[in-house]
Amino acid sequence: MNNNNLEIVTRLRERIPTFECVPGCHDCCGPVTTSSEEMSCLPVKTDAEHDAALEEWNCVHLGPKGCKVYKQRPLICRVFGTTSNMPCPNGRKPEEMLDTETEAQVHHYIANTRQVLV
Repeated sequence: MNNNNLEIVTRLRERIPTFECVPGCHDCCGPVTTSSEEMSCLPVKTDAEHDAALEEWNCVHLGPKGCKVYKQRPLICRVFGTTSNMPCPNGRKPEEMLDTETEAQVHHYIANTRQVLV
C-alpha cells in the first residue's frame, strides 16, 4: 500500500464538497473503479457478492438503505454531483461546486493509479 497515495486521497476528500442526496436515490451507485489504496479501506466482499452486484449494475457496497460505506466511499463517488462534468441526475448539488483544480487533481489521481472494480 502506498502511504503517499493515502495522503493524497485524504487531502482530496477534504476538498470535495458534500450535499444531501434525494432519499432512496442510488442513480450514481453503479459499479465504479477505485484505487487499490481506497479499496483497502473498504470491507472485503466475496466474488459472489461482486458478481451479484454487477448483474444488477450496482456497487457491491450498495445496501437497501443506500451506501454502506458512505464515510469511506471512493473519490469518484464523492465527485458525483459536485461538478458540472458529473451532475446529479436529480439536480442536487452542494452550495459551492468542486473547484476545477481539485477536480483535475482527482481525475489525475484516478488516471495515474492502479484501479480495481468496486
